[in-house]
Amino acid sequence: MAATVTEQTVLRMKTLFERATLDEVAGRLAQLRAESERLWGKMSAAQMLAHCSATMEMAVGMTLPPRRFVGRLVGPIAKKAILTDGKPFRRNSPSDKSLIIHDDRDFETERERLCALLDRFQAGGPEGCTRHPHSFLDP
Repeated sequence: MAATVTEQTVLRMKTLFERATLDEVAGRLAQLRAESERLWGKMSAAQMLAHCSATMEMAVGMTLPPRRFVGRLVGPIAKKAILTDGKPFRRNSPSDKSLIIHDDRDFETERERLCALLDRFQAGGPEGCTRHPHSFLDP
């Protein structure tokens, strides 16, 4: 009888600080079209780009969202699951109200805006990130 060996695979989360990851995301954004059908959520492609840009504006410190009470209670648990366990946000997870885009947006303008913010984020490295607490994940 052969012995079985259990292998543990350690997955490393991709990061936008790495040029290869940023290039992968840029390639996906280049393939996106205004009429692309959403796979989940309620936003159009242009609204989704604006949503992602608003998130990146928080990451680089252009906007400073207020702290949420519920985040102070359960945020650290969610943060551990996302950052330590490598679990992605679940589909249709609640977003900060400031990140929900209701109005129509110009697709090309929003794509250019997001690409510029991603480049800024990558160029700034970890030192360029905001030190402002996350509205939900930080206690």
